[in-house]
Amino acid sequence: MSFLGNLLWLIFGGLISGLGYIIAGLVLCLTIVGIPFGLMAIRIGFATFAPFGKEVVELPQANSPLRLIFNIIWIVLFGWELTLSHLFWGIVLTVTIIGIPFGKQHFKLIPLALMPFGRDLR
Repeated sequence: MSFLGNLLWLIFGGLISGLGYIIAGLVLCLTIVGIPFGLMAIRIGFATFAPFGKEVVELPQANSPLRLIFNIIWIVLFGWELTLSHLFWGIVLTVTIIGIPFGKQHFKLIPLALMPFGRDLR
């Protein structure tokens, strides 16, 4: 079931969303300061390609001081916009019965989009 869900996800927007994350991550990696944020965006992009059958998990040391500082910077610069995007598309997709599984995947990606440092989609 997760293979079929991931395939439909890629066809109906997941590919574009994942590529958007990856391209933004590559642009961020052009500066030395942006490298940690770019790598995180690229990781989220690859996770966005196949969200069905996976869960957001908190890694050990997820709340270390450095990751906390990076998460705060991420929230201020990128996270709130990405979170609102996933929230909007999750609500829009859950309006229809066919879109409910896809909306749930957008809701699942919200914590990863808001605070990616110290979290992973496994």
